[in-house]
Amino acid sequence: MTAAPQRTLVLRKTLFVLVLALIAISIVLAVLQNREWVVPEEAKKLKNPIAPSPAAMGAARSIYLDKCAKCHGETGKGDGPEGKMYDPPPGNLTDAKHMNARTDGELFYQISEGRKPMPAFKKRLSEEQRWQLVLLVRSFAKVAATPQEQSGSPTGKSAPSSTR
Repeated sequence: MTAAPQRTLVLRKTLFVLVLALIAISIVLAVLQNREWVVPEEAKKLKNPIAPSPAAMGAARSIYLDKCAKCHGETGKGDGPEGKMYDPPPGNLTDAKHMNARTDGELFYQISEGRKPMPAFKKRLSEEQRWQLVLLVRSFAKVAATPQEQSGSPTGKSAPSSTR
């Protein structure tokens, strides 16, 4: 073989290896993107210093509509107009079971640090604004849970249990 065809063969092999490497990296990034949130233990223990109040909720609602509703939807169901184009999709903030399993510190961390495709708000919003958002996000799950869903009975009272 002459030098020119040999260089072409080496170049082809090198390009093939680079393409395979890019494919492998893309697969790894896709898998990592869809993983669960990893929140440090110290962040989980944080308590919300903001007490629920009409002023705090109003301020949070304004921020939410500006920064979050495009993906999470106006009522937090994860049905915002831009949310459909993301994988993983935006979380459903009205899912009481899921939201009750998260501490305020976890929610604050997630809002602050973000995770693709969700942006980080640590530098975009003040600490107070992020804690206000935690209050609002919690309220979505409370509003979604009706007395019927909580008790399993249409009257809101516990149904008598059968002894049989």
